[in-house]
Amino acid sequence: MVNWFWRKKPTDGETATDTPAQPVVEAPVTSAAPSAAVDAPAPVAAPVSPATAKDDYADAAPAAAPGKTGWRERLKGSGMARSLGGLFSRNPKLDEDLLEEIETALLTADVGVKATTALIDDLRARMGRREFADANALLAALREDLVALLRPVAQPLLIDGTAKPFVIVTIGVNGVGKTTTIGKLARKFRDDGRSLMLAAGDTFRAAAVAQLQAWGERNNVQVIAQGQDADAAAVAFDAYSSAKSRGTDVLIADTAGRLHTQVGLMDELGKIVRVLGKHGAGIPHEILMVIDGTTGQNAISQVRAFSAKVPVSGLVVTKLDGTAKGGVVFALAREFGIPIRYAGIGERPEDLRVFDPEAFVDALLPASLGQ
Repeated sequence: MVNWFWRKKPTDGETATDTPAQPVVEAPVTSAAPSAAVDAPAPVAAPVSPATAKDDYADAAPAAAPGKTGWRERLKGSGMARSLGGLFSRNPKLDEDLLEEIETALLTADVGVKATTALIDDLRARMGRREFADANALLAALREDLVALLRPVAQPLLIDGTAKPFVIVTIGVNGVGKTTTIGKLARKFRDDGRSLMLAAGDTFRAAAVAQLQAWGERNNVQVIAQGQDADAAAVAFDAYSSAKSRGTDVLIADTAGRLHTQVGLMDELGKIVRVLGKHGAGIPHEILMVIDGTTGQNAISQVRAFSAKVPVSGLVVTKLDGTAKGGVVFALAREFGIPIRYAGIGERPEDLRVFDPEAFVDALLPASLGQ
């Protein structure tokens, strides 16, 4: 059975409450509460082949493997872990050459010039004061400095139980894994006993709605969608109304991937946030930007451009497993101080982890010399 909600697509300056117009299609889920909307014979969106219903990171419904792999095992293939691990595995001499090699490893991993310079200057000053008895002591100090850089941004996403629904809007450039991240978050929240609804606001990419619906079916979560090229702000507005009427705990809205240089699409993103704000002050409650960890320093310009358009309140850094550029996490922390909510260290749903600075740094550094 397909439920239809009639809603005119809003334009800037409108409240998105006029009628009639574009139908909103709600993906059927067996456990969903019955809707009071009128039944209709067919959905708006055309069927999409399952083979195309995925993004660049993972299948819409990846098979979960038994057990939970640790951070070190997941990140051991990253460039930063390999370079620093190789550097300290040969029991290096405590001298200026060691500092230069550490500096090269950090820069190569896209930690960034500013963050790297601050880290190396601190280690050099402490070495000059003879605080380090050997290279093992310097390794411990490097760990301490790296963790200190990340600790202020390690702020988990807390769901306000009094806000029903708690609204999360996900944003980011093309191919970073937004839709997959939404599916993984849906599973996390569902496992925590929260009720959810998803809004298929990526109305530009043909397979995006089908992919989100696949995640919805897998997690037994309702998905509100319209046809391709529909007004994304209207989808978000109607999804909120539906979630509010049903007392849903969390609403997660997908948005189309867009390059930060595309002015028109960036303006559309601002419109989505403004239209949701018509439901009340403080809505959306979280604007979660998904960053591809393999993009390195380009992530800095992305966050800067998106933050200029909407108030980004949290980051998810994906694809950290195997990338040589995972050091961008440190650059992001130093440059913006925006909370890093989650880190993606694998394709399985359980590989989207609450960001843990100690576990992250320990996975990049050897425990001691020779390891």
